[in-house]
Amino acid sequence: MSLTDNCVFCKIVRGEIPSIKIYEDDLVLAFLDIAPINKGHILVIPKEHHNSITTVPEKYLSRMMNISPKIAQATVRILDGDGFNLHLANGACAGQIVPHAHMHIIPRFPTDGFSWNWRNIEYSSDDEKQKIADKIIKKMNK
Repeated sequence: MSLTDNCVFCKIVRGEIPSIKIYEDDLVLAFLDIAPINKGHILVIPKEHHNSITTVPEKYLSRMMNISPKIAQATVRILDGDGFNLHLANGACAGQIVPHAHMHIIPRFPTDGFSWNWRNIEYSSDDEKQKIADKIIKKMNK
């Protein structure tokens, strides 16, 4: 297992920083976020250090995606929530603060007042959309 010295999440995996663990196995660790959006906000991390979700090996990703909905459902039920968000920010401009890949499980309530502040833009044409899609597909298949 590859961990780094300066990463706060790697320190949590090694037990150097305390956390309130929700789930742990050989590949992933889930713990309560210390700066939650809502009570019950949980982080799910691979126990191997990767800055980006794009470099996390498939077995870790699979486990993260397998366990996250189960944790979310249990959390929402015990907190009497109305739903949940699974959120993953990849890169600083996307809002990733800790450079260790991680999934947020955020229980949601009708009156929690939290908003993602989504905005919508428009493509100039269907042709522009298709050109972008074609480039993405080509890049994926390299």
